[in-house]
Amino acid sequence: MDLIFGIAGSLIELYSWALIIYILMSWFPGARESSIGSFLARICEPFLDPFRKIIPPLGMIDISPLVAILVLNLAARGIIALQYYF
Repeated sequence: MDLIFGIAGSLIELYSWALIIYILMSWFPGARESSIGSFLARICEPFLDPFRKIIPPLGMIDISPLVAILVLNLAARGIIALQYYF
């Protein structure tokens, strides 16, 4: 059972890093049009879209990715709590 929780925690951490890299790519012109950028868009945009529908941008700043990373962090903490429960 520890293996399953460990894998799930590692996948959440890896996905969090993918989101951070995808967000940072928006600061560099043309980075999201690269092959890595398009791959990250395919895996990150489906998760970010619901947050963008709920949280409007504040001027030029989109804070929905921060909320998405917070939700992933809470999910990781929940997995850790479940690991101690089982």
